Amino acid sequence: MRTIERTISVHWRHQVYFTEGVFRTANFVLRDVLTADLTLSKARRARVLVIVDESLAAAEPKLLEKIRGYFAEPAGQLELVCPPVTMVGGEVVKNAYFRVSEIHALIDRYHIDRHNYVVVVGGGALLDMVGLAAATAHRGVRLVRIPTTTLAQDDSGVGVKNGINAFGKKNFVGTFAPPYAVINDFTLLNTLAARDKRAGFVEAIKVACIRDAAFFSWIEEHADELSVFTPEFTQQLIFRSAELHLNHISSGGDPFEMGSARPLDFGHWAAHKLEQLSEYRLRHGEAVAIGIALDVTYAEKKKLISTASAERVLTLLERLGFDLFASELLHVDERGQFLVAAGLEEFREHLGGELTVTLLREIGEGIEVHEMDRALIIEAIHSIRDKYGRKTT
Repeated sequence: MRTIERTISVHWRHQVYFTEGVFRTANFVLRDVLTADLTLSKARRARVLVIVDESLAAAEPKLLEKIRGYFAEPAGQLELVCPPVTMVGGEVVKNAYFRVSEIHALIDRYHIDRHNYVVVVGGGALLDMVGLAAATAHRGVRLVRIPTTTLAQDDSGVGVKNGINAFGKKNFVGTFAPPYAVINDFTLLNTLAARDKRAGFVEAIKVACIRDAAFFSWIEEHADELSVFTPEFTQQLIFRSAELHLNHISSGGDPFEMGSARPLDFGHWAAHKLEQLSEYRLRHGEAVAIGIALDVTYAEKKKLISTASAERVLTLLERLGFDLFASELLHVDERGQFLVAAGLEEFREHLGGELTVTLLREIGEGIEVHEMDRALIIEAIHSIRDKYGRKTT
């Protein structure tokens, strides 16, 4: 037998910009991103396909006009290949593959190649779906994400994953493909309902819990300002959360999740299942808040984390307006087995290898476990129901 073996190293540049008024003609951030490679590629102009969340377009009636105006200046540098295309957002856009095919068709129709750009403006679900289409057309065209929700700006939109749901499972079909750039425009958060503004806070709490005790304390200190979405503090939270997520992706040693551990999914094994069980009545951030509450309560019962520290996490989630109980926690199958517990096996299968769940040893310090006591999970569910159930009925 003869063998050839080589180690292949690939380096990615991951750019995340923070700005306000990204489509104002005087704002050069997006223009600079799109034209930075013109000299190197000897292209005359940057050709761009823009996809916009239709809910955002409805909330900002002049947005599409602003986008067209932005690409009209300066003449010759940017080419908008067609008027901005609006598309449904929210989890529904991830529940059918035909949406990916629609983006593929646009990329084909307007001859977007690997040196052209798809710019997607919207929430995390739309970014996921369009990202999958961009990553698979021509084996990858350049994607610029402009997230428009707090959750997408401080977590999902700055990551390297794309995907859609299939077979009743979250993100079953997807890719790892770092975007060409991410531009967080804080002004795009202004039209969000309180429910959606709040959603991203939970991902900041999550990453603070496992990575940065000082950041957790900062969130506690400013919980009152954050609960009413004071811009200064909301923007600081988004920036630090995005930074911590990027730090993990770039230096955690496993950016494309080839191993079994996934610390940034703390609280997510139950959250993904709860979203499914609720038929997506529960938004992702809401489900993650309940998932964190479940895992923290379980860890406290398992004597992994102190009662005082567990209470700090639960109290902070409540102070920021999250419900910590949903009736879906109590759903059972025909044998009386709690359906949410099936999320553990689905989580393991999605990661591959052995089950690896991140729990808390202390605020700012996660610990990996490879098995969870099903009876203790049920006990934790009942504790959450007894403590928080009445507040959500």
